[in-house]
Amino acid sequence: MTRHAAPPARPHAAVGTRERIVRTTSRLMQRQGYEGTGIKQISREADVALSSVYHFFPGGKQELATEAVRHADREFADILHEALAGEDDPAEAIIACTGTLGVHLRGSDWFDGCPITATALETAGRAPDIQQAVAEAFEHWRGIVADKLRQSDIDQDDVLELAHTVINTLEGAELAAQVSRSDEPLRIAGRHLARLINSYRRTETADATTHG
Repeated sequence: MTRHAAPPARPHAAVGTRERIVRTTSRLMQRQGYEGTGIKQISREADVALSSVYHFFPGGKQELATEAVRHADREFADILHEALAGEDDPAEAIIACTGTLGVHLRGSDWFDGCPITATALETAGRAPDIQQAVAEAFEHWRGIVADKLRQSDIDQDDVLELAHTVINTLEGAELAAQVSRSDEPLRIAGRHLARLINSYRRTETADATTHG
């Protein structure tokens, strides 16, 4: 999903060296991918010595990239939690979530989409540690959505599959929003996901969430 416009960066002095390296790597990989991001650029933009990068990450670029994916996982999970918590009803919460993602994308001038997709595609099949971190990130995000869906009258056997569908749809909608430079794909996705969620409810609910 997206990393979205990050909050204003804290001064370097307020962030530990290792954390600064990880944050910088995560941001660069989000925008440039794994192959397009080099250790020297990370060192320069994090304002640390090259030797410091290797001190904290003796395994080199793959070790650093793995930690950067984990950082992106946590960062997006926080955004997802906050966005879904704004509405009690899960269908309404998904609509609100797509609105939040659109605001973040617009705020980044449509640059900051999913923080891990480019890296996942470039390293698939040849960097198992990175691949595992990516898989864990998607599982984490699906779990957050599933927890929200469990608050509704939906059969528990359907919750996990619905969570898969929500995350997969949001991924595609974010990419479409970046390409079109419009939040319309996200708003459409939110409305249709809400309808889908409501269709799985054992107790019929009002259609208000699907016509906003």
